[in-house]
Amino acid sequence: MNLMIWVWLGAIVVFGVAELITEGMVSIWFVAGSLAALVVSMVDLPVSVQVLTFVIVSAAALAVSRPLVKRFMNRPGIPTNADRIVGMMARVVEPVDNEKASGAVYVDGKTWTARSTDGHNIPAGTQVEVQRIEGVKLIVNVLSGMEVAK
Repeated sequence: MNLMIWVWLGAIVVFGVAELITEGMVSIWFVAGSLAALVVSMVDLPVSVQVLTFVIVSAAALAVSRPLVKRFMNRPGIPTNADRIVGMMARVVEPVDNEKASGAVYVDGKTWTARSTDGHNIPAGTQVEVQRIEGVKLIVNVLSGMEVAK
């Protein structure tokens, strides 16, 4: 049997295993290119033609499928009821200090753990705006015109 047949079979296995152990679509296009090169090697064409086939088929598979893969893999998160508080005004009930990992705000009838967007300390009683939610913490920003402790 031709040595290059074994090389392309090995490449299919290596790229296939790499695809299985990575989280995203990373090397599936090279599996397609290796498979095409394997077919070309079975016809006993020169190695240069095999490599060129590998490159062309891999690039074509990438160009054709990558936009579709991106569309299906980058789905937006599912909104929850908690998302409605993003953009709301909140009142700091426990001073926010990112360095001490402490702070809480009261918004929409509930008290949430909070951190500031810019790292500044925010004293209790300050009005803040909820910028986003990270896990169970609200990331807040002081309303413009309000003083912030540094």
